[in-house]
Amino acid sequence: ATVYIIVVLVNWANETLNALLFSWLPFQIPGLGIVSAFLMIVLLGLAVSWTISRPIFSYFEKLISRTPFVKIIYTALKDFTEAFVGNKKKFNRPVVVSFSEGVDRIGFITDSDLAYLQIRNRVAVYCPHSYNFSGNLYLVDPLKVKPLQINPADAMKYAVSAGVTQVESQNDKEES
Repeated sequence: ATVYIIVVLVNWANETLNALLFSWLPFQIPGLGIVSAFLMIVLLGLAVSWTISRPIFSYFEKLISRTPFVKIIYTALKDFTEAFVGNKKKFNRPVVVSFSEGVDRIGFITDSDLAYLQIRNRVAVYCPHSYNFSGNLYLVDPLKVKPLQINPADAMKYAVSAGVTQVESQNDKEES
C-alpha cells in the first residue's frame, strides 16, 4: 500500500509539474517534473539563506503578518512548524500526564512558566492525537507530570501511532 501511494503521488506530481512547466515540449520526459520541483525547492532554499534576499523575505513576512486574516493563519502555521524544526523546538520534553486514577496520556511540555497568562502552578502540555496532525493543549499541575526518558521523536511516533509503534527507553539503548 505504501509503495502504491508513493507511486501515485510521484506520478501525479510529475504529470502536474510537467504540464505546468514544460507544456511547450512536444513529448513527455519521465521524472522531469519531480527533478524540476526538487531544483526549485533547493534554489528557493539557497535564495532564502543568502544575506541579500533576507531583507526581501523579511519585508514580505512583515507584510503578511500585518494582513488581518492571513496573519492568524500564517503565524500559527509558522510557530507550529518551528515547534518541530529550527531553533524554537518545543516538542523536546516528553512526559506522561495523569488525568485521573489509572488514566495517563503522553504529551510534551511546551511551556513551564505561564505567569504571563496570570496562571500559577501549571505547565502547558501538548498531547497529540493519534493518526492525526492535531492535539490538545492542557494546563496541568506539575505534580501530575512525569518526564519520560525516551527520545522526543520516539515519544511523538508512539503517541501519533496510537501506541502501535514500539520505542526503546534511553536505558535500553544504553544497555545495547
